Amino acid sequence: MAKQNSTPRKSSLAIAKKTISLIAELALDKKAEHLVVLDVRKLANFCDYFVICSGNSDRQVKAIADNIREGLQQEGRYIPRPQGLKDSKWVIVDGGDIVTHVFEKETREFYGLEHLWQAGKKINWE
Repeated sequence: MAKQNSTPRKSSLAIAKKTISLIAELALDKKAEHLVVLDVRKLANFCDYFVICSGNSDRQVKAIADNIREGLQQEGRYIPRPQGLKDSKWVIVDGGDIVTHVFEKETREFYGLEHLWQAGKKINWE
């Protein structure tokens, strides 16, 4: 569900960090690489945080995205079917306030999401 305005949500990093850590753990369980978390609360009106990571192949990207979705659902969160699974070059797992982008390496380099959202603050998720 989209935000109604562009002001930061009440969910703080402290509250979101538990979910971000879970997403990171689920991604790393499937050998995701170069995991980055961006705080985009002041920049985006559709989410608060981006989790961005890479896989080495389309099969690995799909496995990472599926593992994140299944893990979040086991925690009781409704997660719609990820977008981009058909080609699995860039898969988006929409967790509401936290949107995860799982890229194949070359696709991540091509789109440069971290550069496009460079005004977002990188945060330590560990």
